[in-house]
Amino acid sequence: MDLIPTPHNAAPLSSPEHPGARPAVTVVVLNWCDEALTRECLRSVVESSYESLEVLLVDNGSDDGSGERLRTEFPGVSFLQTGSNQGYTGGNNRGIEWAMEREADYVLILNNDTVIDTACVSELVAAATDEAVGPVGGVVPKILYHDDPSRIWYAGGHFSSLKGLGTHWRADDADEGDDPAQEDGFDVTFMTGCCCLLSAEALHHLGGFDEEFFAYVEDAELSLRMAGHGLRMVYRPSARVLHHSPPPGSEPSPFQIRQRDLNRRLVMRMHFSMWRRFPFLARFYATRAAHLIRYVALGDLARARAILGGALGSTSAPRNSPNTPDP
Repeated sequence: MDLIPTPHNAAPLSSPEHPGARPAVTVVVLNWCDEALTRECLRSVVESSYESLEVLLVDNGSDDGSGERLRTEFPGVSFLQTGSNQGYTGGNNRGIEWAMEREADYVLILNNDTVIDTACVSELVAAATDEAVGPVGGVVPKILYHDDPSRIWYAGGHFSSLKGLGTHWRADDADEGDDPAQEDGFDVTFMTGCCCLLSAEALHHLGGFDEEFFAYVEDAELSLRMAGHGLRMVYRPSARVLHHSPPPGSEPSPFQIRQRDLNRRLVMRMHFSMWRRFPFLARFYATRAAHLIRYVALGDLARARAILGGALGSTSAPRNSPNTPDP
């Protein structure tokens, strides 16, 4: 799917392991009982103009048969079955391990609810291999709303220690073009896990996602580790992705509330001293109290319980998967 014209001045690409050859990229797409969206995503990936591309479908223990049906429908796509729901972190890590065993130069983590432009992979690799930029650990694209491609979901970002989250720059703004001086990309401190190209070198140093997170905020944690190791993260606006995302203001599910809040507390505990965490904790508990009062007033007890679980629950306790009923 062509979201933007293919650039005519794309930088020459070469593999770190094989100079002159295009870097080998493995795209990891994770499915969990989401056949229709995963099918749309895979169709866009297999239409990519990038030649040295391996596509891996990781099925995260789907119990609806969607993994096997997609495997049959896309015979040219490699397939890995985890056997159980290992979360976003575990499922993608199994894909990363698979790619690294096969000596990929880069691994592209791609949400199954996305559609990529045909030139997206080429643009990401061009940014990662730009000698003028220097060693790059990860590259992220511009991400637009699937249902409104004129509006931005992510255009780079930074980690906010006040919120304990990655912040999306230009979120919900109209996509009215980019500064020509920045068209080749610029540094960020937060890479969204929705779509991120990770270098094998960075993965050798850091490993993949921290599986203690299961899902949510794991991309912010990886970004913090990458920055801590002096690895650059670059935003490439000419790489385009469409994302099936709820419109701004949509209420998160109880699972999302609890999981995200637990992980916000976890990432701050892992990477910041108590002194640095104090402003976060003050804001976090004040806003959680406000949300709790609002949900109770609305009679939304499931979300109210989720607020309490995320604010008071243990950050080292085993995490429930989304199909586990809320208590």
